[in-house]
Amino acid sequence: MAVFLLPGTQQTKLWQGRGERRRLKSMKAATPATSSATRNGCFRVLGVDPASAGPTGYGIIESDGRRCRMLHYGALKVAPQRQKECLGAVLQDVHTLLCRLMDEFSPDALAVESVFTALNMRTALRLAEVRGVVLLAAAQRGVAVHSYSPREVKASVAGYGQADKRQMQLMVRALLEMHETPEPSDAADALAVALCHLQVEQASKRFGLPDKAGGTKLRPKSLAARTSLLRGGATHDMPRAS
Repeated sequence: MAVFLLPGTQQTKLWQGRGERRRLKSMKAATPATSSATRNGCFRVLGVDPASAGPTGYGIIESDGRRCRMLHYGALKVAPQRQKECLGAVLQDVHTLLCRLMDEFSPDALAVESVFTALNMRTALRLAEVRGVVLLAAAQRGVAVHSYSPREVKASVAGYGQADKRQMQLMVRALLEMHETPEPSDAADALAVALCHLQVEQASKRFGLPDKAGGTKLRPKSLAARTSLLRGGATHDMPRAS
């Protein structure tokens, strides 16, 4: 696992998967900022898993309607010393990171986890602050935002609304045909949010359903179940690298 520093933030840690950096070289043509029309019909989503204290996970995936692939993922952790020096350090660094990702990858949509209602008041308020920065960055770049609860994401990706973090990591790895399990779990959660929105988007286009933001609750078959039917195999088997 490697540690990177964001420009202008000397004490901010950014985790990224090792294998993902190797794959990005072979997908170099797909990573620059491009419009949807120049991506051969691929739909690109930036998933974000905001955190009140821990790392904020992010992940970018795209799909041509038949297969999904991962483009980039990681997690942002602001050092405690920097948080003490600047009260808004976390919000500033999250905003800077998301703006840079949207400028570089030009996602068609941003999917973010909603605030979990069972959290205590202080944690919920801190999480809401980070989530507000995510919405602000998306609005500044003109990217549509879609929100999903943790249970919706788990049910969509793993087929079970109470799946634990390890199960989610394994399912994300299988669905995106990654060569290694995405770490940390915050990054895997962000990829899962993006996968959840891709499923809703594809179901909406296929059946002509209105957008979720318009009031319709879309509950199509989970990605895990759909992948199992398409491959004709068990969903727990990890894909082998070709």
